[in-house]
Amino acid sequence: MAALSIGAASPAAAEWTALGRGLDGTLVRPGDASYDAARRLFNTAFDAVRPAGVAYCANPSDVAECVTFARKVGVPLAVRSGGHSYAGWSTGTGLVLDVSRMSKVSYSAGRASVGAGAKLVDVYDSLAKHGVSIPAGTCPTVGVSGLTLGGGIGVVSRKYGLTCDVMESVQLVTADGRLVTSDANHEPDLYWASRGGGGGNLGVAVSFGFRTHPTREVTVFFLHWPWARAAKALKAWQSWSRAVPDELWSTMHLSSDGGMDVQIGGLHLGGRAECERLLDRLGDAIGPTSSSFVRQTSYGHAMMIMGGCSTLTVSQCHRPGSLPGQTRDGKLPRDSFSGRSHMAYAPLSEAGAKTLVAQVAKPGSHTVLLDALGGAVARVRPDATAFPHRAALYSVQYYAHRAGAASWTANARAAMRPHYGDHAYVNYVDPGLTGWRAAYYGANATRLARVKAAYDPGRLFRLPQGF
Repeated sequence: MAALSIGAASPAAAEWTALGRGLDGTLVRPGDASYDAARRLFNTAFDAVRPAGVAYCANPSDVAECVTFARKVGVPLAVRSGGHSYAGWSTGTGLVLDVSRMSKVSYSAGRASVGAGAKLVDVYDSLAKHGVSIPAGTCPTVGVSGLTLGGGIGVVSRKYGLTCDVMESVQLVTADGRLVTSDANHEPDLYWASRGGGGGNLGVAVSFGFRTHPTREVTVFFLHWPWARAAKALKAWQSWSRAVPDELWSTMHLSSDGGMDVQIGGLHLGGRAECERLLDRLGDAIGPTSSSFVRQTSYGHAMMIMGGCSTLTVSQCHRPGSLPGQTRDGKLPRDSFSGRSHMAYAPLSEAGAKTLVAQVAKPGSHTVLLDALGGAVARVRPDATAFPHRAALYSVQYYAHRAGAASWTANARAAMRPHYGDHAYVNYVDPGLTGWRAAYYGANATRLARVKAAYDPGRLFRLPQGF
């Protein structure tokens, strides 16, 4: 989710005090014991940012109170769910509106109601108790709000679609402080824009209604090859990932992070024998693996494996702390990283593959992550939701951390632009991206601008890359 900047006003201490007293939740201010923890995002690169206040909203009325406060006094407002904004736009120097306390997950008759502050690990865990789930991502501490509003590429997207594709309704507090429920029949333009238009553009989401799918045992896999086979593996994966049934989703990682590595991992909505048969086709094209892991397990445990939490409890699979969204026994660390993206509409040529492999081979701690699309994602019209990249074969994420991260991601994306073009994914928001409207939204940008003008004519929500 993202920040806005609407002037240089400095509300008086009494105004902040009045805001805090009017909330059912909690307002954290500089000097409070929890302030340093409250102001931090997942990415340590933004630790120098010091908000004037962080409001942990307990309900939609609190959200409306904060929106009205920001509008009346002119303070910059940032909206935060999971705090994973690649550009750091879920913090700022004014008021940070955090929805983490609104995290309830409930289920009834094939539908899930999910608070905007729920973290993915808790969504998966809560729905698993009912034998259902929704298509979503792998990072356990990502907030459901930002993921959904930007589209939501995930581990079962080829079978069940993007997260926004199963979103049947969304409640938002708009710039005028109203609580609005939108779906296909009520406020349909707002509903359309909320399915891929990006968080923070139109209002503050407070809850979602999702259509669920039943779960069963699945098979997860991670295969590794020597770096010398990187280009061959890339060529084979691009062909294989499109030819397999929708029940199989895969991701390819080309990494220089403690060693050079080629990994193809993923999840198959079926038994181990069938998964291994499909994987054998890939192995035949690439050659012998250096290591392999294939395991049939429950759907819920598979999500823990994909999130890097296979040896942890659900409670441990959080950031540590006592603030909303954290747990006292949480074990997940923060990171300092830079990320950029492409959306691949055609397979890489041999020259393109060589260029990508060469970029990864440069010194540093970085990875290129390629996530397969197609299947159910591609069967939705590009203009049916605000997410336009229905014809993309896979998403591309350039991810780097530690020293030189921003330089490497910028150079890698620039090197691959002749091969991938200009398409990008708004959930990997890139502040250095030129032509971002077309890159993120394609032909849908015009309609998004109209919806923005209708619901926020005064442009209260002003993102660096926003309508």
